[in-house]
Amino acid sequence: MRTLLITGPGGSGRSTLAAATALVAAAGGTRTLLLGSDRTDTLGAALGVPTGPAPVEAAPHLTVRRPDPARDFRRDLTALQDRAASALDLLGASRLDPEELTPLPGAEELALLRALRDAALGEAYDLLVVDLPPVPQALALLALPEELRRYLRRLVPPERRAARALRPVLGRLAGVPMPAEWLYETAARWDTELAAVEAVLADRETVVRLVAEPGPAGSDALRTAGLGLALRGLRTDAVVANRVLPEASPDTWLAGPVAQQRKALEEWRQVHDVRTVAHLGRDPRGADDLAALGAPGAGGAAPAVDWPVTDRLAEDGVLVWHLPLPGAVREELDLVRRGDELVVTAGGFRRIVPLPSALRRCTVDGAALREGELRVRFAPDPRLWPRTR
Repeated sequence: MRTLLITGPGGSGRSTLAAATALVAAAGGTRTLLLGSDRTDTLGAALGVPTGPAPVEAAPHLTVRRPDPARDFRRDLTALQDRAASALDLLGASRLDPEELTPLPGAEELALLRALRDAALGEAYDLLVVDLPPVPQALALLALPEELRRYLRRLVPPERRAARALRPVLGRLAGVPMPAEWLYETAARWDTELAAVEAVLADRETVVRLVAEPGPAGSDALRTAGLGLALRGLRTDAVVANRVLPEASPDTWLAGPVAQQRKALEEWRQVHDVRTVAHLGRDPRGADDLAALGAPGAGGAAPAVDWPVTDRLAEDGVLVWHLPLPGAVREELDLVRRGDELVVTAGGFRRIVPLPSALRRCTVDGAALREGELRVRFAPDPRLWPRTR
């Protein structure tokens, strides 16, 4: 199944374009599921059909759903209390009733990720279109599975989980209280669920589509989004320039905005595959208006984002790791080697990346940013690198 993730600056019309894109695909006979993330029913307003946690058929071959983070949060926390009953009783803790639970920050993101995973693993649809939050929140959301799995591996290491069958024996030998079984089971289940979401995001059939209005603010948002997505290794298939004004308008007051959008579009086309959607002169409402937008179809798979290692041992005595970071600024870049990982900070984004196996036997020999690509040089460590005769 193909997965199309749509995001853009707040107010750019990304939800409307997500609905229009899903409607185009469904009209062609593609079984399509449209997932929403907004608390308010923006998708329902655009489609003319109220939507909610229960799947709704908005058109032939088109199903729409908005996850309910409050319901999922209450269910998960109640189940966690049940599994940790013995520990809670030992501490004398009082359980929380489901009726008094209010979702904590992050509940909406987790609910959407779970819905994405469930839809991608099912076989009921050919295309999944996800209306993500605005760009900053969307980038944080897409980083969440990898980051949470890393935290889990540090807090409850896999080797400790593998040894849980020996917990009673180790406890008697060492005289040290060992973690309860429910902790290992919960950590393993969370790790499995997060790994499934990571697999969906890494799949070659998963792409991100950016929606923005052509202008200075839209250009800034695209640069930020492009850098954040590249650092995560996510593929972008196109940029949709939304609400494009007519070039030949008789209204003289539109000359300035039209010139501004023309300049932005010229810049965008040098970097992205740009599709334009005309301004209707009103907020689109209903299937007829969405069809009139002429939104681009879902398209196909985008080229993979590679981080290749080139061998320059014969020429310069180094291996070079190439990290594409379009829009990165040298002054906002930072690299830290930590064990077998590289901590990369670019602008407001940060990612901890495992080193390829060959580079783990090397030391960092320098780095340079050239033409939107970070090139990190690694020199073989004589203590670890195999000797040649």
